[in-house]
Amino acid sequence: MRQHAANLLTVVRIGLAPVFFVLFLLVPEWVPTSPWLALGLVWVLYLVMEFSDLFDGMVARSTGTVSDLGKVLDPFADVVARLTYFLCFVEAGIMPAWVFLLVLYRELAMTFLRMMLARKGIALGAKTGGKVKTVLYAVATFLGLVRYSVGGVIPESPLVPVLGLVFFVVLGAGVVAAYISFLEYVRAGWEQLRS
Repeated sequence: MRQHAANLLTVVRIGLAPVFFVLFLLVPEWVPTSPWLALGLVWVLYLVMEFSDLFDGMVARSTGTVSDLGKVLDPFADVVARLTYFLCFVEAGIMPAWVFLLVLYRELAMTFLRMMLARKGIALGAKTGGKVKTVLYAVATFLGLVRYSVGGVIPESPLVPVLGLVFFVVLGAGVVAAYISFLEYVRAGWEQLRS
């Protein structure tokens, strides 16, 4: 059981993504009657998903059960979670749909590249650009939820447009880092194919 604990946490994170989406969509219905409760539930689920991401790697390393499945499953769970968060932001009107498409296209291209390299027996580890992208996306997600929460409870607050701008700047930096990291992966994959 111990060897499957990390992968189980990752699978739970994948399963919670659609729950988060549904809960996020229900918040506007609940806000008029109980905004704090509704937003609190969204935040609790978000934190559970983020901490499960932190703990699955820690569990795998501490128990010496890092597996090939985990190496594939964890980045997949990250993509599912991020795309879910960002789609929620599009639905809430705080993220343009075209930015979501840029994120989606990059992730699909990355998946395609990994599949092509896997057919040649090549597995690429995380590159610096990919790690920077992950951090920026995580910060953007947090800021987006803060912006959404403040807008849901105090829509007339002067913080709403400021938070929206900061969210968009950090998200934009994440998208730029994502495409730079994709080019890093293409170059690294090409070098391994040549060798």
